Amino acid sequence: MLSTSTLPLILTLPLLGAIAIACVGRWPNLRETISLLTAITLAILVFSWFPEVSDGARPRFVLSEPLPGLTLALSLEPLGMMFACIASFLWIINTIYSIGYMRGNDEKHQTRFYICFALAIAAAMGIALADNLFTLFLFYELLTLSTYPLVAHKGDAKTIASARVYLGVLLATSIGLLLPAIIWTWVATGSTTFTLGGIIEGKLAGPAVGLLLGLFVFGIGKAAVMPVHRWLPAAMVAPTPVSALLHAVAVVKAGVFSITKIIIYIFGVDFLFNEPSAQWLQFAAAFTILTASIIALYQTNLKRMLAYSTIGQLSYVIMATVILKPLAEVGAAVHIAAHAFGKITLFFAAGAIYTAAHKTELWQLAGIGRRMPITMAAFTIGALSMIGVPPTAGFVSKWFILAGAFQAENYVAIFTIIGSTVLNAMYFLPIIYFAWLAPPADGVDMNHGEAPKAILLALSVTATLTIVFFFFNQPLLDLESQLVESLPL
Repeated sequence: MLSTSTLPLILTLPLLGAIAIACVGRWPNLRETISLLTAITLAILVFSWFPEVSDGARPRFVLSEPLPGLTLALSLEPLGMMFACIASFLWIINTIYSIGYMRGNDEKHQTRFYICFALAIAAAMGIALADNLFTLFLFYELLTLSTYPLVAHKGDAKTIASARVYLGVLLATSIGLLLPAIIWTWVATGSTTFTLGGIIEGKLAGPAVGLLLGLFVFGIGKAAVMPVHRWLPAAMVAPTPVSALLHAVAVVKAGVFSITKIIIYIFGVDFLFNEPSAQWLQFAAAFTILTASIIALYQTNLKRMLAYSTIGQLSYVIMATVILKPLAEVGAAVHIAAHAFGKITLFFAAGAIYTAAHKTELWQLAGIGRRMPITMAAFTIGALSMIGVPPTAGFVSKWFILAGAFQAENYVAIFTIIGSTVLNAMYFLPIIYFAWLAPPADGVDMNHGEAPKAILLALSVTATLTIVFFFFNQPLLDLESQLVESLPL
């Protein structure tokens, strides 16, 4: 039985790592060794809790009580356990990738990069372990602030302008919408604690429920539900390891994780299912999925296409959650993991292409599979997972989401998922075809090979995990099923 006193250590380990990185910044090998060892140690600590949480343990630790009745507290439950495992494990892989990418591109301010990355992971752990809305809000804001220097890393005028969009949108939505939603919840219920079954029932009813839900959904701008999505394409000016952090490891996952947790633990699935004023969210999610997929179809820049793909994929989680049926709730949680493995592979591949060949546009990728077979094999696996083709992780999550949609006879969700799957295939499959089978475009330099070995190792691991998850996912399914055991079919 692990002591609950180890929960704060999950937060302090990355912070201590950041301090150590700052102290040894002049020695790159030592700096990167510390970053990697910190990531490995954190993952071991986080995963050590997995068996106990799977067996029903719900460890809790109160850090402080800054206001009467308002605690800063940590706890672990199935959804947070999954998010913490994903973020801590992928930090290891991203660190390996970052070593190859940052050195391969001779990036400046590498010490600052590793420091801010560690701080961002600490904030992500805080979000994963948040026991209540107050704690969630604090670490949500810290994640925004710690990732701003990463988005602004290059330092040129265009990058700074885009980073300001990133910071402005996320701070404006969280302070202007999320914070009022938290205060309203506290005033209405006398609590902000995440409670299975929710705390809203009997305290709010009618249009007020739909309005409060809207404040939460659009206040959590990191989930990128349209129209609160502009920050995500803007953030593509960041180096590829940062894009991977934004899309797969921490930032957008923190967004959809937070909304999912609020729906399950603040509103309650049963209550929300019977509340007509909350039904608007499935249409907002459907609009985001289809619109983002259509926009992605017309992109010519690889990273921008992947950014709009992420916007659509995130709303799969939102839609699955608001289907409000057990299979769909499990599908929402599983899609957070499936998307993490698939999308980080795609961004790793994009960064490998940039590092080895300095290519960023889709038309430049014709024939590149023959020069970078490992990279494009990984890209192919990631793309097929985004489409939902077996045997990839994306098929597993889409299966559960669609099963839940049929369970609820939710035809909006059914047709949205089918339609977006077709659109995903329309913008991913041509890239795969041209990369492997088309001749190089005129004037495009093909005198290059693969990216550095650290990059290839990282993307090979994540591509492999994308397939492995298809066959070995039962521990996660068992864990997340605890969220919905009490729900009626």
